[in-house]
Amino acid sequence: MATVTAPPNTLTVSASAPRDEAIHRLLLALAIAVAAGLILLLALHGAAYYSLTAEERPLSPLHSQLRSSGTIGLKLGFLSLGMFAILFLYPLRKRWRWLGRLGISRRWLNFHILFGISTPLVVTFHTSFKWHGLAGLAYWTMIVVALSGFVGRYVYAKIPRSLRSVKLTIEELDAETAALASRLGEQDLFRPDDFFPLLDVPAAHEISGMNLVALLVLMLRQDLARPFQVSRLRRRVLNRTQRMATVGGMLPSHNRQLEEIVTSVRRQSRLRATAAFLDRTERIFHLWHVIHRPFSISFLALIVVHIAVAISVGF
Repeated sequence: MATVTAPPNTLTVSASAPRDEAIHRLLLALAIAVAAGLILLLALHGAAYYSLTAEERPLSPLHSQLRSSGTIGLKLGFLSLGMFAILFLYPLRKRWRWLGRLGISRRWLNFHILFGISTPLVVTFHTSFKWHGLAGLAYWTMIVVALSGFVGRYVYAKIPRSLRSVKLTIEELDAETAALASRLGEQDLFRPDDFFPLLDVPAAHEISGMNLVALLVLMLRQDLARPFQVSRLRRRVLNRTQRMATVGGMLPSHNRQLEEIVTSVRRQSRLRATAAFLDRTERIFHLWHVIHRPFSISFLALIVVHIAVAISVGF
C-alpha cells in the first residue's frame, strides 16, 4: 500500500508559523513595555525640572542632566537617532530586496507603528520641551510626519489588497445581507428601525461629491460611533444589572441570541462602509503619499543638519 505523506515544506511552515507569531507577539510586548517604562521614568524623574521656566532651569540640580546637551539629554538624542534608523527601515525594505525577504510585512509594520509613537516622545524629552530654531523646525516636522503616519495607517486598513479582495468584500456583503435578513426574521428582540444608525451609509452621489478631507472625517466619525451604536442595541435588551456588567453595553453579554445579532449587524455595518467608500479611499491614500513622503525626506534632511551643527559646536 502506498503511503501518502505531506511535503516537508508544508509541515515545516505549518509547525513554525504559530511559533514565529508567538515570538513576534512576545518581542512586541517587550518593546512596548520598555518604551512605556522609559517614558514613564523620564516623566517622573524630570517632572520638577520640566515644569520650571527657562530662567529657572539653570538653577535646578537636574539641569546638567536633563537639558538637551546634558548627561541624560544627550543620551536621549543618541537613542532617538537609533530609533529613527529603525523607523526608516520599514520604507527601505520595499526598495532593498534582501531586507524585504526578512520577516513579514505586517510584523515590520507593528514595530514601525510602535517606533512611530515612542520616538517622538523620546525626542520631546531630549529637547527638554523647548522647541526653537533649527531643532524646533525639525521637531514640528517630525510631529507632522508622525500624525500623517496615523492617517496613512488608518486609510491603508480600509483598502482591499487586491481586486480579488474587492470582489470578496462585495460577495461577503451580499451574503451577510441575506443572512442578517433571515436572522432578523427569526428574532423578536429588535425592530428593523433599531439597526438603521448602524447600517446607514451615504449614497454614492453624496460620497462622490465630498472632498477628501470631509470624506476622511466622515469615515473616522462612523468608525468611532460604531461601538456606541452597538452598546445602544445591547442596552435595549439588557436589564440594569446586565448593563452594569457590560459597562453600559460596551462589552459582550451572556445573551447568546443578542450577541449573534449584534455580531452580524456590526460586521455588515463595516462591510457596507468599506463597499461605500471603496472608490475614494485609494485617492485619499494617494494624497497621503503626496504629503507624507516629502515631509519624511525634509525631516531626514533637518536631522542631518541638526546633528552636523551639534557636532560642530561640541554638542
